[in-house]
Amino acid sequence: MLLPLMRTGIGFDFHRLVAGRPLVLGGVHIAWERGLLGHIAWERGLLGHSDADALVHAVCDALLGAAGLGDIGRHFPDTDPRFKGIASVRLLESCRRLIAERGFSVVNVDAVILAEAPRTAPYRSEMEANIARALAIATERVNVKATTMEGCGVIGRGEGIGAMATVLLAPADDGPCA
Repeated sequence: MLLPLMRTGIGFDFHRLVAGRPLVLGGVHIAWERGLLGHIAWERGLLGHSDADALVHAVCDALLGAAGLGDIGRHFPDTDPRFKGIASVRLLESCRRLIAERGFSVVNVDAVILAEAPRTAPYRSEMEANIARALAIATERVNVKATTMEGCGVIGRGEGIGAMATVLLAPADDGPCA
């Protein structure tokens, strides 16, 4: 019996928090309440060429890696003006098409947001739905969670937000893939 060729991928992304940008995670615009995290005002967003959605970027890298297609920078370089300010969920949709061209479909996504603030629990269902919709899979196949860094390092000091993701791909036609 020939078993289907399953592939796993791991993605990681990190962006610095800066003033004057919206915070987008999992395709959700998150409005921070005014306050302080240490000496840093909470009203900030992630710095990047696109909308800098670290969660979606980590998922993109995991998908591309699992399919043997490199990383997000290879396909959507920050030097290309077409991607300036683009919603990262659009990039995720493109990644789904790229892995489909390689003969794969997404089995599941498991991701974690690394942030001291803001709290993401109220937004996680919407994040999961956005990722699932972009990947054309059931929402139940996407899991997003979050953790803090207990005040340690650049994330713990509120200087940035990171994300990690793991994906499982299977052959789209239940046959072996290249």
